[in-house]
Amino acid sequence: MKEIKVVAALIEKSEKVLIAQRSYGDLKGKWEFPGGKVEKNEREEDAIYREILEELNISIKCDNFVCSSVFSYPDKKVELRLYHCTYLSGEVVLNAHSSYVFVDKNLLLSYDLAPADIDLAKYVAAN
Repeated sequence: MKEIKVVAALIEKSEKVLIAQRSYGDLKGKWEFPGGKVEKNEREEDAIYREILEELNISIKCDNFVCSSVFSYPDKKVELRLYHCTYLSGEVVLNAHSSYVFVDKNLLLSYDLAPADIDLAKYVAAN
């Protein structure tokens, strides 16, 4: 089974966190913490900067590792690693998502989350 390392950004603003709705692929319509695959020989922090700039057109600062989850899909195993990030600048432009929202942490689980993001959302909501 193919194993993929993915990083995701926990971007907070005014006590709320950013989640985005996927606009393509098998997970189209599902909500997630934005991010993406870590390329070969790429640091996780660099992958987050790159992915958030590509997907949302905003600049962030990667602060610290929060938690991770492992989820097995039929064709792959995904290790999703969540990092707390600080928003620095830019207006959100949706390049890989159809929508985004800043949501109260305690409401995260009311969204139709991508399976790999559910455990991360549980951790964020509880802490």
